[in-house]
Amino acid sequence: MTSQADPLHTEILRPLRAAVADAGKLALSKFRNNVRTWNKENASPVTEADLAVDNFLRERLTGIDPAVGWLSEETADAPERLVKDRLWIVDPIDGTRSFVAGREDWAICAALVERGRPVAAVVELPATNESFAAIKGGGATKNGQRISASTTTDVGRAAIARPAKLNEALSALRNTVEVPRIHSIAVRLSRVATGEVDAALAAANANDWDLAAADLLVHEAGGKLTDAGGRTPVYNLATHIHGALIAAGSTLHPRLVSVLAAVLK
Repeated sequence: MTSQADPLHTEILRPLRAAVADAGKLALSKFRNNVRTWNKENASPVTEADLAVDNFLRERLTGIDPAVGWLSEETADAPERLVKDRLWIVDPIDGTRSFVAGREDWAICAALVERGRPVAAVVELPATNESFAAIKGGGATKNGQRISASTTTDVGRAAIARPAKLNEALSALRNTVEVPRIHSIAVRLSRVATGEVDAALAAANANDWDLAAADLLVHEAGGKLTDAGGRTPVYNLATHIHGALIAAGSTLHPRLVSVLAAVLK
């Protein structure tokens, strides 16, 4: 926790958590249940569960305050979001490929973003019964218990979760620690917030909805999430696509950035 939480953010977290928990039950009812699946124009998979959760959360969250804008992976982007100071950023199911394959590393993500940064967020892992939440200045929790990022400084021995395409990046760190594959970006970042892994990498082309909720978890747990140049992500810009990212505890993070900046360009 870096500052005092805004009471309005604290208040909005209650209906946000309730909405995402209910969305998790909806998704779980379709998990491993012959869910209908097809590919979008960009060849990424989508399921009837993604769309059902998207519709559910849009109704519940916009009902909290109709003046708040909306950005979701499964809703057509609307340019009017760019003039909104406050915006819901939602990923109905982060890790759809895992969902389809019956793996448990998928999540439902929702964040309230104000002027480009998340201020209240929930990441729900229905298949493992884990619920992460954070408010700006109020810390981060897992199932109601306070969580903290790792305090390690040892780059070579750090447990660094990453996508397969970034395996070679660890050679620059002389790091050979094996970490089980975590397919969902949001789940990967949530494990940084709990200290279950020391750090996590995300390849270029992640979207706002992949990142915003877990971003707040990492920072409120005492960690950092930045691009390879050390810049904190800004959300609700004209483009919602980001470059490669590094998340870690605050003591390890600058060491990773200094070594990986050239590798992750």
